[in-house]
Amino acid sequence: MTSLYEVLRDHIRASEPVSLATVVDGPNVGAKLMVTTGGEQIGDLGHPELTRIVARDALAELEAGRSGIRNYGPEGETTPEDLANTPTVRIFIETWAPPPQMWIFGAVDFTAALAKVAKILGYRVIVCDAREVFATRRRFPMADEVVVSWPGPVFAERGATLSARDAVCILTHDPKFDVPAVQGALATKVGYIGVMGSRKTHEKRMQRLAEVGVDQPEQIDRLMSPIGLDIGARTPEETAISICAEIIARHTGRKTPSLRRSSGPIHG
Repeated sequence: MTSLYEVLRDHIRASEPVSLATVVDGPNVGAKLMVTTGGEQIGDLGHPELTRIVARDALAELEAGRSGIRNYGPEGETTPEDLANTPTVRIFIETWAPPPQMWIFGAVDFTAALAKVAKILGYRVIVCDAREVFATRRRFPMADEVVVSWPGPVFAERGATLSARDAVCILTHDPKFDVPAVQGALATKVGYIGVMGSRKTHEKRMQRLAEVGVDQPEQIDRLMSPIGLDIGARTPEETAISICAEIIARHTGRKTPSLRRSSGPIHG
């Protein structure tokens, strides 16, 4: 019978994201639970509800590429009220996964706000723009990397690293830049492609994309444009929250009021 450690080893050697939760203090010290992004679970932490809650949290930490200690009650309690007068179970959740990536194309006013929110959520943020005067570390100190380039070379060099955990956000309205950025993103396995612009801008962009062969339903369905959830966002910061909320909803499969599915003016 294959042991938990053997399965864990195989995932790590294959560079497949995996998380291991270990009880380090409290009942059942040493108990372990392994969780993968594909839903595989091996192990038991001593109580079915504790195992369920920790599996959920381990998956969240795995998605963010983080490790750390979390405190629970013996039956998975997490709120301060439920933890009162209850023995504490300390669990170390260790993850083997790079942080998810967010590539932001366009060094515009909304970019800095989106980069900040993305960093809070644990993303490795790359800002890309072909205009050297705008794509600077001084403007985007929160980004992990600022790349002065057209989209094509970036996707050619790094596109294979994008996965379902990652996001591409195209915030520019320049057809010379956003069309190749959309083409490049569609050629990858990235989980989220968001494109900023009004409904009129999106209609014109779709015409330009059709001219270069981007017209298949399965391609169009991957584009979230107008970008973000329909929460009435106006400022760059509010817009950044609406974009990240949409990314989370798409990733978790929750039904939410995306601007793409609404009608009328984006700003009422």
